Amino acid sequence: MIITASLVKELRDKIGAGMLDCKKALQETDGDIDKAIDWLREKGIAKAAKKADRIAAEGLCNVVVNGNDAVILELNSETDFVAKNTEFLDLLDSIAEAILASDATNTEEALLVKMGDGTLDDVLVAATAKIGEKLSLRRVARITKTDSQNFGAYKHMGGRIVTLVVLEKGDEEVAKDVAMHVAAINPQYISQDEISEEVVEHERTVLTNVALNEGKPANIVEKMVVGRLNKYLKDICLLNQPFVKNPDITVEDYVKQNKSEIKSFLRLVVGEGIEKRVDDFASEVMSQIRN
Repeated sequence: MIITASLVKELRDKIGAGMLDCKKALQETDGDIDKAIDWLREKGIAKAAKKADRIAAEGLCNVVVNGNDAVILELNSETDFVAKNTEFLDLLDSIAEAILASDATNTEEALLVKMGDGTLDDVLVAATAKIGEKLSLRRVARITKTDSQNFGAYKHMGGRIVTLVVLEKGDEEVAKDVAMHVAAINPQYISQDEISEEVVEHERTVLTNVALNEGKPANIVEKMVVGRLNKYLKDICLLNQPFVKNPDITVEDYVKQNKSEIKSFLRLVVGEGIEKRVDDFASEVMSQIRN
């Protein structure tokens, strides 16, 4: 029987074992899902299965750079306690280095990266069984720069927040300063040119309704909305923000002073978008940068 990728995925979703182990189990059982589950259990490979539906919202992010390539990722655990263990930290580093050394550009490709006798996915399944908590590789991105560009990488609290900036010209120190700013202030765009008209119109509508609900006269609402909208757009754009290490100038001023240009940035916060305890990471970053 031909073992299809969809059949392997179905088994993996049910049992939580690695892809190669699932494929082997299906081959050994002629594609019978139930028998394959028993086969995996008998081999002791399905130890992590009962943990597959747990929420892994803690963990750490990581960023590694080698020459013109960089990888930024998020590895989740169930508790902050596990994320502080040496075993987890070593795994975080080895996974990042393995992905960087591969051609993987996203999470799906990264899970298939060879590590040891299996894949990265197999390593996570084995680590889940050993550590006793679900470990999950949630996000992966690869960034490639040119020779004339510089990476700026920054980790806050060991990887609770991780940023990666690409600058045209300038140097690594300037790029890292911008990366620290991105970690602290969390811009959404580089400049207003990147903001779609749909986003602008949505915010205009919201601000208009807010002004009207405040009881402001209709004849001055439009002027108020224009002012508030301009402030909002400046607040979410990296170039327009007061530079965190010197609020007297903007980020745009800072990079221009250093004859450079921001080409891109990425910012990961561990557990972002997952229901979990919320901490004010931005305030922590800003306080440490200014100290």
